Amino acid sequence: MLDGVPGQGLPVGFGFRPYRGDGDHDAMAAVRQGCAERDRVDAHSVVEGLPTAAEIAEASAKLPEPSKDQILVVHEGSAVGYSTVRWWQERDDTWLYLHRGYLLPEHRRQGIGSAMLSWAEERIRQLVEQHGTARTAMIGANATASEQDATELLLAAGYRRVFSLVEMELGGLQQLPEQGSALPAGIRTGPLTTRHYRAAWRTVVDSYADTGFTQKWPFQDFVDTADPACWRGAWNGQDMVGVALCSIRRHDRTVGEVEELSVRTDQRRLGIGRALLLDGLRSLREHGATTARLFTGVANPHRSYSLYESVGFRRQNEYVRYRKPLA
Repeated sequence: MLDGVPGQGLPVGFGFRPYRGDGDHDAMAAVRQGCAERDRVDAHSVVEGLPTAAEIAEASAKLPEPSKDQILVVHEGSAVGYSTVRWWQERDDTWLYLHRGYLLPEHRRQGIGSAMLSWAEERIRQLVEQHGTARTAMIGANATASEQDATELLLAAGYRRVFSLVEMELGGLQQLPEQGSALPAGIRTGPLTTRHYRAAWRTVVDSYADTGFTQKWPFQDFVDTADPACWRGAWNGQDMVGVALCSIRRHDRTVGEVEELSVRTDQRRLGIGRALLLDGLRSLREHGATTARLFTGVANPHRSYSLYESVGFRRQNEYVRYRKPLA
């Protein structure tokens, strides 16, 4: 035991200690850098790249109780790994409690990863009891397809794969393809402003109506994170029929991201999605981006994967979500 945190299963010389704030961010960033080569981390990923100490500080500050929801593994006074727990409610009312752990490669396969996982699961059980969510709670974990050690650990602990996302990159925004066929009569595209927020939010939310494992997205959360400079919408008369929500990455202004591309169900297969996507990419280019990223579900029923490839996006890595019943 170290600093009052149980460390069952850790080898001699290793211990757990709670996250302490500003003094830990550089060490946590160093852990992530140290895992990069072994896990073939995509440093430029918009799903999960290599965060700086400042980005880790920002993410930690969003946790309700950072000193309880994060734990560090220490060896000879230095941090060699850490785990984080966060949670949210999904559209089907499932409460998902997600844990994510990172451990330097030279300390793997000694039981440390299993001890970190056990800590996370115990913390989740405490949270579920506090929140009163036992009826709909599930434990979740993430691992990229290239993280072989983490994947093996999760599968051995009884987790099962439930879905995955593929990240794609468009290497150059200088030369974008043409739109192709004209839009149907009456359809127009243009920028979005604050007066379009409600309709844009509803368009995105409705597009996920039949999609599992998706997080609830209240309108106020949409407003709080809105960055409409590169947003584009499509209308049929006064009715919004689609949106492309694109943004410039805050920590790398040369990278643009297509955060959402949604077209109303009855307006699909008409070229609206392609027109919105190209409009959004042109806007990203005008705002200084030289490359663009996005991620989409592998089993996307609307064939968006094919649309993105036709514009020039290419697959980078696969991000897999695993789940395990609380019990």
